[in-house]
Amino acid sequence: MSNGSDLMHRPLEGLTVIDLTRALAGPYATMLLAGLGAKVIKVEEPKGGDLARENSPYVGRDGVIVERRHEDDISISHLTRARGKYGVSLDLKSEAGRAVYFDLVKKADIVVENFTAGTADRLGIGYQACKAVNPRVVFASLSGFGATDRDGKAMDVIIQALSGAMFTSGEPGHPPVRIGIPIADMLAPVFTVIGILAAIEQRHNTGIGQHVDVSMLGALTSFVAIENWSAMAAAGMPSRTGLTVQRLSPFGVFECADGYVAVVAVHEPLARGLFAAMGQPELSDDPRFASRDARVANATVLEATINDWSRQLPLVEVVRSLEAQGVPVAPVRHPEDALVDPRVVARAETMAVKHPKYRSSIDLRTAGVPIQFSGATTGFDDALPVHIGEHNEQVFRDFLGYDEDQISALKAAGAI
Repeated sequence: MSNGSDLMHRPLEGLTVIDLTRALAGPYATMLLAGLGAKVIKVEEPKGGDLARENSPYVGRDGVIVERRHEDDISISHLTRARGKYGVSLDLKSEAGRAVYFDLVKKADIVVENFTAGTADRLGIGYQACKAVNPRVVFASLSGFGATDRDGKAMDVIIQALSGAMFTSGEPGHPPVRIGIPIADMLAPVFTVIGILAAIEQRHNTGIGQHVDVSMLGALTSFVAIENWSAMAAAGMPSRTGLTVQRLSPFGVFECADGYVAVVAVHEPLARGLFAAMGQPELSDDPRFASRDARVANATVLEATINDWSRQLPLVEVVRSLEAQGVPVAPVRHPEDALVDPRVVARAETMAVKHPKYRSSIDLRTAGVPIQFSGATTGFDDALPVHIGEHNEQVFRDFLGYDEDQISALKAAGAI
């Protein structure tokens, strides 16, 4: 089902994925697999489909709009997450729908689901049922708290709160800060893809698939745990320092007259370069700032001194002065500016998407596959399930070998 010879050398060409996922975390995992070359068959309920189809804003004949006006308006969330996927509709609660599902599983390498824990098993479509018809299948479950935990649904903000990530952001004495991107929804699927590929590699040796189980809470908490919070508390280091990391001072974000810059000057040559850029080279001899440990111990005073300097100057001048001294510095950019950075555009780490019928004057830029290979490419098949069941006949006829009578019977029964 691939289109174009330029896509025929992607690393996962030849693997087939049955995608049962919805919303963001699961669809992002299968989007990555699609971008790496796997054939992804997205399964949706005949009525309703993926929740992301209802996410505002939409794009269509009237451009980008907040509320859907026309049947062919497409949620930009769906437009980006369903790229390169072949969409089929299946009623997995019906016997006929499950029969089609297992026909798909028999020919698949990978199944990915992000139902609430236990739902796939209750529907009779979980790992054990799939293993019975295809022992080689790798079945991945992405849930809030793990496949064996039935505590309920988990959304990104819930996981940010429970993991401690939300508390680490923000100023001391101020409310916790939600990380601006859905970090849990994006991190867990990356681990899911890692787990899937590890299981596929193990299958090369054993010939047998397995169940890959990733929790959003575990994925994000594992990142929070990279810092030793108990040790920092014992040493009297604050766990929340807002725009800076005081145990590395000077390290963090500082205010300019017209914006903010990120600065890293943790080592001696960088600290001396910072002080020179500030026009205060004598700070290198100040006992409070003369060594790395001293700067950490006096981080509050040092950061106030830096801000007193940077607040008086325009951002471009602060950047120019620090760059001239070899100090790592960068402006804090709006996401719209970051997404069109020529470096990420050239590497297809961000890419433009568009409505299949209507042109838009707005650059609808979204995530690519941020991996470069010396002997392979990445990219998405020219496929998008605009409507639920968009590729029913193509998949059921060409991939499963169903004839027209079988497909018609499934339609009549409401199974597809």
